[in-house]
Amino acid sequence: MTNAANWLERTREEPLEPDLPIIDPHHHLWDRSGNRYRLDELTADLAGQNVRQTVFVECDAMYRAGGPEEFRVVGEVEWVQGIAAQSASGHFGDLRAATGIVGSADLRLGERAAPVLEALIAASPQRFRGIRHRAAWAEPGVLPSPRSGPPAHLLLDPEFRKGFGLLRVYGLSFDAWLYHPQWPELADLARAFPDTVIILNHLGGPLGVGPYAGKRDDVFARWRVDLATVAACPNVVLKVGGLQMAINGFGWSEREQPPTSDELLAANRDWYLYAIEQFGPSRCMFESNFPVDKLSCSYTVLWNQFKKLSKGFSAGDRAALFHDTAQRVYRLPQH
Repeated sequence: MTNAANWLERTREEPLEPDLPIIDPHHHLWDRSGNRYRLDELTADLAGQNVRQTVFVECDAMYRAGGPEEFRVVGEVEWVQGIAAQSASGHFGDLRAATGIVGSADLRLGERAAPVLEALIAASPQRFRGIRHRAAWAEPGVLPSPRSGPPAHLLLDPEFRKGFGLLRVYGLSFDAWLYHPQWPELADLARAFPDTVIILNHLGGPLGVGPYAGKRDDVFARWRVDLATVAACPNVVLKVGGLQMAINGFGWSEREQPPTSDELLAANRDWYLYAIEQFGPSRCMFESNFPVDKLSCSYTVLWNQFKKLSKGFSAGDRAALFHDTAQRVYRLPQH
């Protein structure tokens, strides 16, 4: 982490428009062997930006060590609930971290997922907002370091859909994490459950590695068509960001010096603008995806990019992208 921090220091920028209210609707927290990202680290990264609230999204952190397998995920929400209470004390400044919490549950349990959802809600009754059951799957040879993950076509699985159907019953949303070739399956899911809010993460995960490396124009062309199909589903909301991961193929982390906000914007502008055009600002929210995207850029550089991108937008559209959409969709308090 020290070497990464030193590398990020090679590109320093002052925060633009430091008073602009922001809700960061996508970040993680963890405390793993030699790798810690908790409230102290989060607040240090956010310094200089007027981040009012954040949404924590599941990341396999602090699962229970024992008990029934399907309930171990509850430990993560219990842990983050404690961190959110720390932030709510005001001792860490005006930031209210994790006012929304998105946890994990195996929806392939079908109807048997109901008691798990109830336990997650009980662990954080005032903050728990939804489930992310990761569906990101790629054929062999795409990812440089393939990990065990979800099966292919998870979103079409009948048992998964039985579990997914419970989200409406409990008033929960669904965060979707998948790669761009899977978008037709997401559109099918959204049409099958029109009364469940689906929040698509990271611009839908456009791949730029493996067989997709060096084919950004081809990927962009397919991504445009499939994004328009998903945008036609009014229950889908988009997180605009998350393009700084290794899978996206931009290679920022391999450079001697981190990118500036201008360099990020030059690479990402067409993706962002088309997405916002298709979904509209009222169904889009800028996200940090920290600390995952921290491998490529600093928090200030990332948000300076969003501020430059939207400089010519109306005040209402900017408020939606930076704050209001996230507050409405995740049902966050006024702060």
